[in-house]
Amino acid sequence: QLQLAESGGGLVQPGGSLRLSCAISGFTDYYVIGWLRQAPGKEREGVSCITRDGESTNYVDSVKGRFTISRDGAKNTVYLQMDTLNPEDTGIYYCAALTQAGVNCRFAGAYSYWGQGTQVTVSS
Repeated sequence: QLQLAESGGGLVQPGGSLRLSCAISGFTDYYVIGWLRQAPGKEREGVSCITRDGESTNYVDSVKGRFTISRDGAKNTVYLQMDTLNPEDTGIYYCAALTQAGVNCRFAGAYSYWGQGTQVTVSS
């Protein structure tokens, strides 16, 4: 089993920044940690992901150049630094773990373990 806990969401003005954290605990191996979001009335979409060793990252086009995913192995935590936020970034952000190799990390259905989510609202 894996437990994932997100933190760091909140209300921010357009152009502002937030840093989300995902604390990981448990004894199940995983290959990738992803950040996914769900806006009201929309499907859950993969935003970014990082391999367990931190060697590879991936971003959806809409956040490239604005979001940065990273990991701290000592703290077993994955971060999502979000800069230049806009209202379209509003949604519930989840971190999740992929336990299979070679799977598209932007596909929500591929993830086996999920956190409870944290709300991000970008509004003036």
